[in-house]
Amino acid sequence: MGQGSLIRAYEEAFNHHDLEVAQILLTSDDLTNRRRYLNARHTFQTLLDWGIIPVVNENDTVVVEEIKFGDNDNLSALIAQLTEADLLVALTDTDGLYDSDPRRDENATIIPVVRRIDEEVQAFAGDRPGKLGTGGMVSKLLAARKVTAAGVPMIIGNGRKRYILKKIFDGEEVGTLFIPAERRLSSKKQWIAHTLKPQGDIFLDTGAIKAVRLGGRSLLSTGITAVRGEFELGAPVRCLSTEGEEIGIGLVNYSAEEIEKIKGVRSHKIEKVLGYKHSDEVIHRDNFVLSETIELDD
Repeated sequence: MGQGSLIRAYEEAFNHHDLEVAQILLTSDDLTNRRRYLNARHTFQTLLDWGIIPVVNENDTVVVEEIKFGDNDNLSALIAQLTEADLLVALTDTDGLYDSDPRRDENATIIPVVRRIDEEVQAFAGDRPGKLGTGGMVSKLLAARKVTAAGVPMIIGNGRKRYILKKIFDGEEVGTLFIPAERRLSSKKQWIAHTLKPQGDIFLDTGAIKAVRLGGRSLLSTGITAVRGEFELGAPVRCLSTEGEEIGIGLVNYSAEEIEKIKGVRSHKIEKVLGYKHSDEVIHRDNFVLSETIELDD
């Protein structure tokens, strides 16, 4: 019932500055399909080229648990990646990231700059959500991890403070600034790493792990020891060590049933085993993202 009133409020606010707005409603399903993802990016680019401000929200009318974004922090991170934004600003009810929960600890100190989201930084975030919205500081750190991996800086600031956006855009030291990674994932690899949900698992031997981790090589069938789950050609899958450590995520050139048949087999023998061959690689390096790249651990 409030949807019409909400977008009208945005229209009235932006009209004061002679700007137009357009409402965009999305589900994660819109972004996991590559063609729809590219269509959405084109829509954003066209609106921005026309000087129109997109106002984005989740499409609650059709969303179900399997295709929910989770919260607006995650949604904003995906949109920042999709639009190749210069900056993501997350406004909340605190001044930024503190070294402890300021609602419980009066001696809590704000952290002005975060250069790397490691375990120590993650420990600073409590699991209590804000009074408004579904995401707490943990979800904002997850969003920061995604966008900084894409080369986009992020600032967490207090949305209750007057002129907070102007202060941020004027370069004042407010909130917490997350510095982007020096190595930026390509647009396609951002989509693979942060938008797609794995549909199964492939287990790799030590030789294959070394080849994809250190050599930047594609994943070949000879290095696969086992398959878990049911998935089709083109599906996103996790690559794991035999101990269960996550190595990365990629798009497969064969289905789970086909990989089960060709695991441990050399590439030149795939056609003999299957009677056909889609590709020499089970996952091409252009369609594979290492987990340490996603997690910013190196």
